Amino acid sequence: MPSVPAAGRQFVVEADGGSRGNPGPAGYGAVVLDPATGETLAEAAEFIGVATNNVAEYKGLIAGLRAARELDPSASVRVRMDSKLVVEQMSGRWKIKHPDMRPLAAEAARILPPSQVSYEWIPRERNKHADRLANEAMDAGKRGERWSPSRSTADLSSAADASAARVVGDAAAGAARARAALAGAGAGMGAGSGSRAGSGADTGALVSAGVPVAAGVAASTSAQGTEVGSAPSVGWGTSADLGAPATFVLLRHGETALTPSKRFSGSGGSDPELSAVGRGQAERAAAAFAERGTIEAIVSSPLRRCRETAAAVAARLGLDVHIEEGLRETDFGAWEGLTFGEVRERYPDDLDAWLGSAKAAPTGGGESFATVARRVAAARDRLIAAYPRRTVLAVTHVTPIKTLVRLALGAPPESLFRMELSAASISAVAYYADGNASVRVLNDTGHLR
Repeated sequence: MPSVPAAGRQFVVEADGGSRGNPGPAGYGAVVLDPATGETLAEAAEFIGVATNNVAEYKGLIAGLRAARELDPSASVRVRMDSKLVVEQMSGRWKIKHPDMRPLAAEAARILPPSQVSYEWIPRERNKHADRLANEAMDAGKRGERWSPSRSTADLSSAADASAARVVGDAAAGAARARAALAGAGAGMGAGSGSRAGSGADTGALVSAGVPVAAGVAASTSAQGTEVGSAPSVGWGTSADLGAPATFVLLRHGETALTPSKRFSGSGGSDPELSAVGRGQAERAAAAFAERGTIEAIVSSPLRRCRETAAAVAARLGLDVHIEEGLRETDFGAWEGLTFGEVRERYPDDLDAWLGSAKAAPTGGGESFATVARRVAAARDRLIAAYPRRTVLAVTHVTPIKTLVRLALGAPPESLFRMELSAASISAVAYYADGNASVRVLNDTGHLR
């Protein structure tokens, strides 16, 4: 039987919620812990019917705070959740825009005096106890039953995880130790050699390869015209970053009327809006991000098709969209609106030069790939500085996404022609504080099927 704490004690509340469909069958879980011993003092879980992830997460928070109050209404409570949305909103740093969230946040705020409660975001892998409780509740609901603490194995599973972690470490810590080991083993390799495997357990396909890139060094062109910034400024012998990376989830905008015929559509053209197909793609991407629940901020190219795509996601996540000028598409000059074949017919020499050199610009004053690389790398560095160790959705275009991937891999400029990026596809790159980068995903379209 859980022990009853003395008056004025400190508690840790871990809470989570989930929805199988978002909205779909949903449930929450919450656990009250003794921060000194890690002892489980109380558990709560419930199937709540059809709801969204965010509603379930707030319900979990409310249940956890109520359980803590029942144990000791004078206790100070540290809430730990893997929902950045709930943590930031309850901390007062983010506005609560969604009408379904406002009454839940208000209810949570009334349970204990605000001076007694603080909030902390934790990675999902550190919130397994509450996550298992939520899944137990959803499983019970699927069977037409209520969750029962007597049948719960969440506490036992969490204890087993903690024991295993002490032996082998969790995925993030293991990856960090691997990087540290490589740093020691490769100290004599020199800054320009070596390879790196992608790390992290939060994504599916890993497409990491090549030389790690210093995230803080923008790609540029020297006086001799040689590109710099595509090789790391640090070697494997330096101290490895053991923390969470800044992760850019790169979403290409949805289709426009120009997309199906693959016409050049950059920042110097007509700035087209999303087509009906593109709006549907944006909504499916938004649903996928809402279900995953990992996005903490949204930035977008200033062009209309990206702003519309970003707005669809922001509406589902309750986040604001911040415009980053450096994420706009290449200015294709006189080629805007033309197909590749039409450019080949009208400007054959200019096209050959463009295909052969990153320093060649499209006809009529467009941007070269070298110019775009400098602009995109500068935007990358600004975003890394603004969102350290956070997961940011960047809604942008083909060339900026390919450029970020190319720079992360240390690949040559001609690699831009060897990548395929579908409309509304998802890619991801992680940037570590030690200057290394890891490509996690490239051209994922699973959410569109």
